[in-house]
Amino acid sequence: MRVLLDTHVLLWAVLDDPRLSAAQLDAIGTGELYLSAASVWEIGIKRALGKLDVPAEIFSIAVDAGCRPLPISWTHAETAASLPPHHADPFDRMLIAQARCEGLQLVSSDVRLTGYDVDLIR
Repeated sequence: MRVLLDTHVLLWAVLDDPRLSAAQLDAIGTGELYLSAASVWEIGIKRALGKLDVPAEIFSIAVDAGCRPLPISWTHAETAASLPPHHADPFDRMLIAQARCEGLQLVSSDVRLTGYDVDLIR
């Protein structure tokens, strides 16, 4: 199973947060993991604004745990721009687009993403 981690799922996994579901833990433990450049961007912005306090080495931890980087392509951007307006968060819209374009399951607890044609692991 090839999975893309939503930003909050990455944070929960690194911080060993009990909010991760059994299905999410299974996907993280057994899946081929991808981490979007959008998540790196989102975490960087929130850290700079003082809205998020996470270890500086969070991405090294993710890579050491087997996460593969997923860059943002023009196709991803075009797909994100064409999504219906069910959800306004640009980072989540990019994750949806990437999951759809790359045939990945999206690991997320965000119920607002259920309105999109994407395979969610909640």
